[in-house]
Amino acid sequence: MSAPLAERMRPKNLDEYVGQQHLVGPGAILRKVIESGTIPSMIFWGPPGVGKTTLALIISQLLKRPFYQLSAINAGVKDVREVIDSVRGSGMFSQGAILFIDEIHRFSKSQQDSLLGAVERGTITLIGATTENPSFEVISALLSRSQVYVLKHLEKDDLISLVDTSIQKDEELKHLNIQVKEYESLLRLSGGDARKLLNILELVVSSLPSDDRTITNDRVSDIIQNNLVNYDKNGEMHYDVISAFIKSIRGSDPQAAVYYLARMVEGGEDPKFIARRMLILASEDVGLANPNALLMADACFRAVTNIGWPESRIILSQCAIFLATSAKSNASYVAIDAAIAEVKRSGDLPIPLNLRNAPTKLMKDLGYGTNYQYSHMYDGNFAFQEFLPDGLNNSVFYNPGKNQREDQVREWLKSRWKDKYEM
Repeated sequence: MSAPLAERMRPKNLDEYVGQQHLVGPGAILRKVIESGTIPSMIFWGPPGVGKTTLALIISQLLKRPFYQLSAINAGVKDVREVIDSVRGSGMFSQGAILFIDEIHRFSKSQQDSLLGAVERGTITLIGATTENPSFEVISALLSRSQVYVLKHLEKDDLISLVDTSIQKDEELKHLNIQVKEYESLLRLSGGDARKLLNILELVVSSLPSDDRTITNDRVSDIIQNNLVNYDKNGEMHYDVISAFIKSIRGSDPQAAVYYLARMVEGGEDPKFIARRMLILASEDVGLANPNALLMADACFRAVTNIGWPESRIILSQCAIFLATSAKSNASYVAIDAAIAEVKRSGDLPIPLNLRNAPTKLMKDLGYGTNYQYSHMYDGNFAFQEFLPDGLNNSVFYNPGKNQREDQVREWLKSRWKDKYEM
């Protein structure tokens, strides 16, 4: 039986590798590391199907290192120790065998701890792959001994190139007279996942009549629509379901929020993944309209971290319903992005003299701290004075949202700043 198209088209070197030019293009940082012949342990962080596993394989081939691969979904401490013992027993210590662990964020603390000794001694060079932020999911001791590289989504041109190259060069496809008239459905259904794109292409080609292998959007949709899984926490619908969940909470629909939560529960999703998304939403979409939302989401995250399935479903449901039924405001989110944009535009403007620190006599003589009004010495703990740099004097970054809580904030600000800031 032939290997899948995605496996047959797996690149053998960096020149064949598609995407991630910021890492492996000519003169790029990771390419230089690889070409030096000495690599540190690494964590590849990026979405599914962007080439994390392939890149690890290419590194091992280029450096002629023994390659071991584990998936954190079904491997444990015993498997890790067996690999380490195998490396030691085969005399490969000096060769720096590579141990690639896919989905390393799914390893528990004890499982990750089991890697430390071998990484520190150089018995293995670890390459971990994760779709989650390693700052949250990889223990600090392991993270400090590894270099993190961020892999990006593949661009449209990258994905089209994959399709065309497969049709032209794959031994099983290049003789079939395949014509791609439209790419949109192939790209949309793949979600930017190269592996999924090639799987879809192979399925479509095998389903088309031998006398007319023309690929169109309608043909792709008709063939694929009955083959999509309802939920796959490792790929297919993973990001669609979490997106629908977050958008349902943002849209104040607790019924839909609980439904999509149930989809993830039944799919075996990591409860911390769900809780972390709600923690972000609590500030991004609820914010000051209900400051308790952040406290609730933080408590939820802490609770599910300690409890796990199946009890965490109750805690997650409570938090999701609380957030969905809370008043909404993205004013804090908009404020910080607006302020960052201003900083990028105007640069490091001089800090007003009255706000500057004056730890020495010289600084005091230069006017640092002069005329600063200590707010607590004034009525209402407020003194009207300028805090922004010259040129930004009346800039508004935070504009209170239209909800009961922030209506009160707006009136409170106006009572102090009068017409200085138009909100």
